[in-house]
Amino acid sequence: MVGSTTVNTVWDTKTQTFHGGQEHRFLNNFIEDFSVTTNYLGTPAGALEAAKEAIHDIHHYPAANQEPAKTSLAEFLWPNGDHQQHHGRLLMGNGASELIDLVVRQCLKNQAQGKGFDYQPTWKGSPWNVQYQEYQRSAATNGFKILEPSNPDRVDMLCIVNPCNPTGDYFSVEPLKAWIKANIATGGTVIVDESMQPWHSADFRNDSLISEHDFAKEMWDEQKVSIHVMHSWTKIWSCTGLRIGSVICPTADHCEALKKIQVPWSVNGPALKFVEAVVQDQAYLDETWENTTRLRAHLVDRLLALHPEWVIHGKSFLSWVWIDMGSQALADKAVDLAREAGVPVRSGTPGYKCLSFVRVAVRKEAEVDVLISAWKSL
Repeated sequence: MVGSTTVNTVWDTKTQTFHGGQEHRFLNNFIEDFSVTTNYLGTPAGALEAAKEAIHDIHHYPAANQEPAKTSLAEFLWPNGDHQQHHGRLLMGNGASELIDLVVRQCLKNQAQGKGFDYQPTWKGSPWNVQYQEYQRSAATNGFKILEPSNPDRVDMLCIVNPCNPTGDYFSVEPLKAWIKANIATGGTVIVDESMQPWHSADFRNDSLISEHDFAKEMWDEQKVSIHVMHSWTKIWSCTGLRIGSVICPTADHCEALKKIQVPWSVNGPALKFVEAVVQDQAYLDETWENTTRLRAHLVDRLLALHPEWVIHGKSFLSWVWIDMGSQALADKAVDLAREAGVPVRSGTPGYKCLSFVRVAVRKEAEVDVLISAWKSL
């Protein structure tokens, strides 16, 4: 039937990149979504109520300057009193996806101005074999030459997801800085996606580029390399339907350049109110840091008890596990069984082309029981 939607027709494979988080709407027996890396706690209740309340104001335009939500987010990022100094470098967007596209297009413009419109700029992702695909998709769409991660050449645009989704690899801040210096060309643009980095610990800021102001300034002043720190806030606060992202630019001027090509009212009213409230919910983050590592270890133990030969990747603090099941046939069957049990997982085949891999989100023990039960016949 024309216009009908199924799990197999959600994505236009000619123009879009596959992503998890779509199957729940097609499952009559849905229990829990293991296919997305959102916080096991679910959406923070207070912030959800703030977003609901904002619905009553949808007859008004949202704030064009994203305030006071942007200031609230700046205070969260830089709580030691220097948020005003860096506020002008911060821009919010309709999820990280919008901001990724803005930075890629601005990089393309900068390269054309510096080297001519017939020059094809080069792009490279993380040193790991695969990462979140939206960066490469946007670069390819905008005409960049895509280099393999193993290519040693310096590139015009460098994009790294750190921690890497889905592989779980992670650079602490000093190795990350060294890798950037070794791989970016003079005058180039860098995006470091730290969407999953706040799971690191209560001390996450000190192992993050959000605190490396001198490094960003040095790279810009000495090499004209512009470093952008990207966040999708919809994972740590489990609000993917609201679409909330931010980017920290190297300077306020870089931020202004992005604003010029960003559509107005990019972030809607309920999302702005959500941000205002959620950054105040310290108890939610404390519980996240206290329990995610424990729940992930529990999930790993249950999986290895089922199949000791499986290889599980990823840092202990992350909100998912990346499992190499050894064969595509076994991985495909695991995906099917999980879906049939109402607990969909993320296949490594579409998008990532990791045929024997499956990604499983960290969830509570009772929900893990359902998944393990579904996989007992593997």
